[in-house]
Amino acid sequence: MKMWSGRFKKELDSLANDFNSSISVDYKMYQEDIKGSIAHATMLNEIGIVKEEDFNKIKNGLEAILKDLDSGELEFNPTSEDIHMFIEEELTNRVGEAGKRLHTARSRNDQVAVDIRMYLRNRITDLIGDTKKLIDTLITLSEENLNTVMPGYTHLQVAQPVTFAHHVMAYVQMLVRDITRFKDCYKRMNENPLGSGALATTTYPIDRFRTTELLGFDIPTRNSLDSVSDRDFVAELNFDISMVMLHLSRFSEEIILWASQEFKYIELDDSYSTGSSIMPQKKNPDMAELVRGKSSRVFGNLMATLNMIKALPLAYNKDLQEDKENIFDSIETLEICLLVFEGMMRTLKVNSNNMREKAKKGFINATDLADYLVKKGMAFRDAYKITGQLVGYCVDESKSLEDLSMEELKKYSEVFEEDVYEFIDLDFILAQRKVYGGPSPEAVKVQIKDTKEYIEKLGL
Repeated sequence: MKMWSGRFKKELDSLANDFNSSISVDYKMYQEDIKGSIAHATMLNEIGIVKEEDFNKIKNGLEAILKDLDSGELEFNPTSEDIHMFIEEELTNRVGEAGKRLHTARSRNDQVAVDIRMYLRNRITDLIGDTKKLIDTLITLSEENLNTVMPGYTHLQVAQPVTFAHHVMAYVQMLVRDITRFKDCYKRMNENPLGSGALATTTYPIDRFRTTELLGFDIPTRNSLDSVSDRDFVAELNFDISMVMLHLSRFSEEIILWASQEFKYIELDDSYSTGSSIMPQKKNPDMAELVRGKSSRVFGNLMATLNMIKALPLAYNKDLQEDKENIFDSIETLEICLLVFEGMMRTLKVNSNNMREKAKKGFINATDLADYLVKKGMAFRDAYKITGQLVGYCVDESKSLEDLSMEELKKYSEVFEEDVYEFIDLDFILAQRKVYGGPSPEAVKVQIKDTKEYIEKLGL
């Protein structure tokens, strides 16, 4: 018998009941539901609506249910409509009439609204911790590769020299921004909707500021209609998760390229690679490929959430039951991706010699050769043209710019002198790029130091 069955003359059809039920998804919020109920009962007791004897029965009963669910002694009833009804029914079975008083001045609408805010608040904290762990690993990898020269790319074509440390630190900056988005989302989410009722609060003189204090929220929500229908924070968190997955997907693409035979910039550890069922020589970057693939699922969850909300009138609508499956999946997907990605990055081997050789063969110092001519007094466009001609000559002769003799250089300009070889040396080029935010070892050291200090200021 449903708690709301008084108005109805027929039992809910069994198929309709299964269709309507959400306990298979929202059971994950059982801890938050119980804590929210204890706070609600505490407030009702303090303002005199629930007597001390009944309050003690409610509180002790809820705490016992929590303990039994945590231990696995109590199993969720799959026929229950949702986690809220399951716990209320279990409480009433255990403590009798007192359990029926718990729902005074409360609706499932504000109950689920407070539960999901509390649940997501906790999971944001977990995701921040997992992201920070990956950041720490990437910073350590950068510190170990301050002098590892590699090609920088635009259009996936060799462009200018950077260091592996500088390249990895670019992803650190993305992930740090992701953490700031999580923290901002947490702040906006941390408002208490409990006490909003179904849509129009209640005639009971409840104290919403007291439950706000008990549940660790910053303030009560300001509008009861908005309180029960708002899922902005679900969409926002789904977006924030999508951004992390987007960054991991971009990084995965590069990991996949770097691990290929064509690049050989890195070698993935055996513990984070797989083989082929037919080709014994294969070592596949499946972890990176899965991260790249799973990003699409998370993006889909974001779009599903936005589409669910876009046409809903105020206040609560049953459509909002669909918010949890999407966001829970996004959270769990990101969580495993962060943990696997961290392990993959922590254990990979950097092939610094291959990176340097590729940098030498890609005319990566062409811009610096043009700058050399400019510093000798030549107009940049003339220097650019001569350097392009030299690159064409090198391609025809299968040489690098460093291999050219002074005689070959002077065929294109008498401005060249012996100091040109130092000027186009990769290590020299990098050392000169010490502008703040640049790729020189000196500049990257500063970047790492400033990034660590910024992370500390974020309270991480």
